[in-house]
Amino acid sequence: MGDGPAWWPAEVIDHDRACEDVAVLMVRVTLRRGATEVARRQWRWTHVLAVGGIRAPGGTEAEAAREVCAEYAPETLYNHSMRSYFFAAAWAEARGLDFDRTLLFVAAMLHDLALTPPFDSSTLPFEEAGGHLARVFTAGLGWPAERRDRAAELIVMHMRPAVSPEVDVESRLLQVGTSADVSGSGLEAFDTPFRTALAEAYPRLGFAAFFVDRFRDQAARKPGCVAAELVAGGWSERTLANPLEGGN
Repeated sequence: MGDGPAWWPAEVIDHDRACEDVAVLMVRVTLRRGATEVARRQWRWTHVLAVGGIRAPGGTEAEAAREVCAEYAPETLYNHSMRSYFFAAAWAEARGLDFDRTLLFVAAMLHDLALTPPFDSSTLPFEEAGGHLARVFTAGLGWPAERRDRAAELIVMHMRPAVSPEVDVESRLLQVGTSADVSGSGLEAFDTPFRTALAEAYPRLGFAAFFVDRFRDQAARKPGCVAAELVAGGWSERTLANPLEGGN
C-alpha cells in the first residue's frame, strides 16, 4: 500500500497532504533478510516542495537523494539538509544566479551523511567521505564521471574557504546554505518571513546541540580535519548561539 524507498517494500500507515506543496507520509519498512538495522525504522517524511516561493527540484534523481537522506539521517539532520538547500536556492534566486538545481539539491541531501554511523570514516574527514558517497550514489543514477565529480566537489567544498559564485556557483551556494543554517552566518540576507516559513516546514529539533556533538566527535577522532579546526576556533559556541535556534 503506497511506496517507500524504491529498494525497500514499504507500507504507508498514515498520510496527510496539508496543501499543494506539502506531502507527509508515515511509512513502515519491512526488514529484508541480511539488511541492516536501519531498515526497521519508521519515518514520518515531511517533504515541503516550496518555501517562500523557492521550490525544490522534481524528478527521480532529486527524489532518490531525498529518500536516501531520509533513510539514513536522523530527522534533525534531514531537516538541516532540506533547509540548507532552501537557503542556498533563495540566495541564488535573489541574486539572479543561474545554477544547476538538481546538482545542488543532491549535494545538499548527501553532504552530511558521512556524519552518520553507516558512512562515517575512521580516517577521512567527513566531507571527503561524503564526497566518495556522492560519487557512488550518482553513479547509480547514471551520471557521467564529470557530473559525479561535481557532486563530490560540492560536498568537499562546503567545508572549505568561501569560493566566489563566479568561479563555482553551486559550491558557493552550498557554502551559503549550510553556513546560514549551522552558525547563522549571513542570515541578514534572508528576511524573517522566509526564515520563519523554513523553520515551520523543517523544524530544527535541537539541531545545534546535535551537530556540535557530531563535530566534537569528529575532532576528537580526526584531529587534523577541518571540523577539528572549527571546534578549536570557537565554532561550537557560534553554532549554539545561532539566532535560528531561538526561532529568530
